[in-house]
Amino acid sequence: MQLTSIDLFSGAGGLSLGLERAGFTSVMALDMNKDACATYKMAMPHAEVLNRSVMDVDFTHWRGVDLVAGGPPCQPFSNGGKRLAAQDARDMLPQFVRAVREARPRAFLMENVAGLLAPRNCEYLDEVLAMFPEEYTVVGPQLINAADYGVPQKRMRVMIIGFLGKRFEFPKATHGVGSYVPAGSVISRDKLQGEANGSKVMYAKTPDLRVSPYAGQLFNGGGRAINLAVPAPTILASAGGNKTHFIDELEQVPNYHRHLLGGGKPRSGALEGGRRLSVLESALIQTFPKDMVFAGSKSSQYTQVGNAVPPRLAEVVGASIASALH
Repeated sequence: MQLTSIDLFSGAGGLSLGLERAGFTSVMALDMNKDACATYKMAMPHAEVLNRSVMDVDFTHWRGVDLVAGGPPCQPFSNGGKRLAAQDARDMLPQFVRAVREARPRAFLMENVAGLLAPRNCEYLDEVLAMFPEEYTVVGPQLINAADYGVPQKRMRVMIIGFLGKRFEFPKATHGVGSYVPAGSVISRDKLQGEANGSKVMYAKTPDLRVSPYAGQLFNGGGRAINLAVPAPTILASAGGNKTHFIDELEQVPNYHRHLLGGGKPRSGALEGGRRLSVLESALIQTFPKDMVFAGSKSSQYTQVGNAVPPRLAEVVGASIASALH
């Protein structure tokens, strides 16, 4: 039996790509971002892609679809935002619930940022969960680290899954200490993949020193040096400039860290051999396929990659949902 899905707030299609690997066919995707819609259409030309607001869509047109999936805009709940939650006009959680009510899928999958579980949001989240039709058995919210499912990146996400008249258990972690997939499995210190990012890595005037050379803030911006032996830090939607993580081509970061720990003075200028991740390298860490094409400007492409659900994570969770539906 062929399973079908629709993807709300689909972005570049990371969630749908993973679900398709798990056995679903995406029949419709919806997003406000024109570039993301173009990217999605190139990756999954069989799907109907709507570049419009979710509020303008009647989801009864997709009644009987097997799965409604999506990640409502996370800015209201993000640790990096103003944390307005229900008071934020960008809060689309109720719209996701409306889609479920109108489409009546056999299951739904909603994902969001870890900030959704912050104490300040708990009461509102409970209100949203109570909006789902009572026929659905809701599992979660479940906090998931993408690295636990074979993604070469530490990325915390919240998932909420509902089944029409069925119980469901989240898939057990496939990876852990000793078996995590390292960033070095998809990117290399010696070889640039994709188009180079010319943003220089500048030493911080007042470095924030931690135990690990890959933690703290030794350089300006939000970009961190990547330890290729372990999963990469979270790929950010704000990447493109100095918030883009970088590869330490000459392996100078550990030495500089020791220099500072020993009482040495902070350096100035640019880090020699500090190479920012390209769009492709960022996408590979997110587990997008190597031949994935992203539409729009470089800034738009970085944003699309950073906003996406890692396809590998979506595949593992999607396979469990598909198994339960079968």
